[in-house]
Amino acid sequence: MACAVAEMVAEAKTGIENLSPDRAFAELESGEALLVDIREPEERSASGIISGSHHAPRGMLEFYADPSSPYHRDVFDPNRRIILYCASGGRSALATKSMTELGYENVAHVDGGLNLWKESGLPVFREDVVNTAINSNDVD
Repeated sequence: MACAVAEMVAEAKTGIENLSPDRAFAELESGEALLVDIREPEERSASGIISGSHHAPRGMLEFYADPSSPYHRDVFDPNRRIILYCASGGRSALATKSMTELGYENVAHVDGGLNLWKESGLPVFREDVVNTAINSNDVD
């Protein structure tokens, strides 16, 4: 039986760690968490980014995160604290669920995404998004 994407997101949120923007900001500031922006490049250009975040478009996230994938990026370590975010929290909730299925045990997402992050008064920057992308030039 088919279900709506809203149901998929709601179901995903019941089995993952949902962080408030303030909590995610505190973890980012501690230096122990990897913050990953899963939005599309044009969204990043239009809406800004969270400083210190890495970019992994939603369509490539699992390929970057899976150590057995030829597209794996070393910044993704199943033992590392990883926090995902998108615009409003739907895609990042689904992506967080997917990451747990890949064996990541310390992964969470920003519930409410960048929109709630901004509403909370937390900093957002507009900068050259190419410099923060996870690509072959970033990882050796």
